[in-house]
Amino acid sequence: MGIVRSLLRQPTAVFGLVVVILVVVLALAAPLIAPFSPDEQMFDGLTLEGAPMPPGGQFLLGTDTLGRDLLSRMLYGARTSLIIGLVANGIAVTIGLFIGIVAGYLRGLAGNILMRFTDLMMAFPALLLAIVLAALLRPSLWIVAMVIALVNWVQVARIVYTETRGLVERDFIMAERSLGAGHGRILFLHILPHLVPTAIVWGTLGIATTVLLEATLSFLGIGVQPPEPSWGNIIFESQSYFQAAPWLVFFPGMVILLTALAFNLVGDALRDILDPTQRGRG
Repeated sequence: MGIVRSLLRQPTAVFGLVVVILVVVLALAAPLIAPFSPDEQMFDGLTLEGAPMPPGGQFLLGTDTLGRDLLSRMLYGARTSLIIGLVANGIAVTIGLFIGIVAGYLRGLAGNILMRFTDLMMAFPALLLAIVLAALLRPSLWIVAMVIALVNWVQVARIVYTETRGLVERDFIMAERSLGAGHGRILFLHILPHLVPTAIVWGTLGIATTVLLEATLSFLGIGVQPPEPSWGNIIFESQSYFQAAPWLVFFPGMVILLTALAFNLVGDALRDILDPTQRGRG
């Protein structure tokens, strides 16, 4: 509750929370509030010339190039983007925590091998690596989530490693060792709780990165595949109509921007609250 009260005292964090809650609610309620099926091609969804219908009337945000309701597809696309964001980022944080803790606690040869592998992964551009992995594997919702997780864990691992190296030298850890405490007790009862704030902050900030990366992969045609809607592939399918039907690009692009901004604002606020060294900066 103290964290919530601190968040509510920051206007930018409140704005981010409102947007995040709104997106989550709309995504969960998509089957109930979407006016049409996301794959339904309406007979009156195109003009007489075969062009998408503009916003207004029964199609609040207009229709796409196949006569499907854009609002319905964006609502269902929110489900896809959030599922990938939560699953991929959850896996990435878990992998990063595990490798960072093990490397920081063991040190020596094992720790060096793990961190050199982390450095090797960091040397590859994340987007390029994601494109290669997505191209090698058959794109689907879960494959895209796995690909994004495999390129996003390295930053978490590096930060957790640094924090763990500092913790293992603290007096209370040395006292536990002198009392004969096992490695499991030290790791799970004394080190891991100190890393939970880091995991929460990076878990929140990482969702914004994950949503943007999923949209990028889908826009490039190697992400979530049609007809399953996602914000990225909605833009991909409509890019050739940018001038004739700009709403097909503007609305999903605006939603991606607001969602990423909202998660970043909440993550920055959580970092300031949970990490005392960050308070008063920026």
